[in-house]
Amino acid sequence: MKILLVEDDRDLASAVRTTLEEHHYVVDVAHDGERGEDLALSNDYDVVLLDVMLPGRDGHAVCRAIRVEGNDVPILLLTALGEAEDTIAGLDAGADDYLPKPFHTGVLLARIRSLGRRRSEQKTTTLRAANLVLDTVARTVTRAGQPIRLTPREFAMLEYFLMNSGRTLGRDRISEHVWEMNFDPRSNVVDSLVRILRQKIDHGFDPPLIHTVRGAGYRFGEEG
Repeated sequence: MKILLVEDDRDLASAVRTTLEEHHYVVDVAHDGERGEDLALSNDYDVVLLDVMLPGRDGHAVCRAIRVEGNDVPILLLTALGEAEDTIAGLDAGADDYLPKPFHTGVLLARIRSLGRRRSEQKTTTLRAANLVLDTVARTVTRAGQPIRLTPREFAMLEYFLMNSGRTLGRDRISEHVWEMNFDPRSNVVDSLVRILRQKIDHGFDPPLIHTVRGAGYRFGEEG
């Protein structure tokens, strides 16, 4: 799952980002409303965490702009303001949920899981290919019943592969979903991560699931 965090308090943003990455989320961070709006409208995120009191464009304005563009990404507003009027204003702007500061990390994680499930309620939380199983809620992966430990980036790549099973994915599409906005698709980082992921989920198992499509990218799934 890929999350956009828009928060001008850099210490808080760093702490939240660290926590989310420890729970296998991929996180992009913006520190002002204008940058946050640009990222939200130019990338594919699963959840947006949006502070209300931002320099430049405030969170309510950013939220409205996202909705005007027809983007239905789940938005969780974060704010130190606790008045009912502020809550109503945020929800009226198009937010899906509202979390006052200071907040407990466990509550934030629970809200993110809830929003993620709400958006994909028509889909199962378990993704499968052959004898590989990825649980998007528990953030676990097993193959042939054996647990496989993945880093947040590896988990995000595998989740993206599973969600696009059978499709050929170019390196630019993979990098756009798995990495931050400043990732250079001309680098070999995608190929390097694919090699590591192959070692973890394909080595010693049958059938192989990650396939190279020469000149085009990668395709995930059973072949034949």
